[in-house]
Amino acid sequence: MIENYTVCHCKQVSYNDIADALHQNTNLDNVLSAFERVQNVTHCSTGCGGCHQKVLDIISEFLSGNTQ
Repeated sequence: MIENYTVCHCKQVSYNDIADALHQNTNLDNVLSAFERVQNVTHCSTGCGGCHQKVLDIISEFLSGNTQ
């Protein structure tokens, strides 16, 4: 199991928040559309943008099946 941690400090979004947003979406066909969905649900990467790449990396892991 992956340890929960804060990904977006501006909006206080955790790894689990992103995972939950991804699990709610049944149409995960690409990283950018999944990112938009996660951003709409969690508001991550709408502050300073420093977490943008971290969020994309997490989404990529989910789409490739490298998460538990």
